[in-house]
Amino acid sequence: MNSASSRSRTLKAVGALSLAAATALLMTGCGQSSDSASSAATSEAAKVVPQKQTTTPSATAQLTEDQQERKTVLDATKVTFDDAATTATGEVAGSKLVDLDLEGVDDDDNQSPSPTTTGSPTESPSPTGSPSPTGTGSPSASPGADGPVWAAEVAEKDGTIHTVRINAVDGKVIEARVDADQDADDKKQTADWLAQATQTPQQAAKVATEKKKGTVTSVSLEDNEGDGVIWQVDVVGSDWKKTTFDVDAKNDTIIREETDED
Repeated sequence: MNSASSRSRTLKAVGALSLAAATALLMTGCGQSSDSASSAATSEAAKVVPQKQTTTPSATAQLTEDQQERKTVLDATKVTFDDAATTATGEVAGSKLVDLDLEGVDDDDNQSPSPTTTGSPTESPSPTGSPSPTGTGSPSASPGADGPVWAAEVAEKDGTIHTVRINAVDGKVIEARVDADQDADDKKQTADWLAQATQTPQQAAKVATEKKKGTVTSVSLEDNEGDGVIWQVDVVGSDWKKTTFDVDAKNDTIIREETDED
């Protein structure tokens, strides 16, 4: 009896231990399954809920009014400075270019750039006795109904000035006439300045654009305050800012330059 009772108690104890182990294993499995389900649910929720996006400002800076005006005119212009110069001088036999300006680009800019060296031609007259082309021209800062226009002044050997206006889209001459406002002194001054200018406006434009890549919008023969003559060249860069160069008309040296930040 004692032996049988002992074996019975042993079997009950083993059974209890086996039941406890089985219960623990079952609970562990349920816990892992529950954790896996929770992780999967979290992953699916992340897919449904969009991540917050961080936005950055545009890298393109806002153009100023002057820069926008330059862009508008130059986007419409198809005829280059060189081609317009060739057309203008070809309209008057034996003439030389003294002024060429793309109308609508900085027409209201009456300020001469501040000098970086001495000898700046501040408010010096043009060969015709009128202000330089950057201070004259069409009052509109955008192309007209027929598009942008190159306004040129070419001079005969005796200094007689002719105005030639050229369509900057198709290159056709719109107008060609003699400047009726000249007198003998005006003609003499123009002829004298041209005699001093041993470098052509095309050479001056090349010097300027080698210094700053861009589009030539104006070239004008100017007096350098009695110290010879210069070609004043305006170049508009890809940033639509204008840089004005004073180029010595005898040796193609850049005397002065200034960039208009507006």
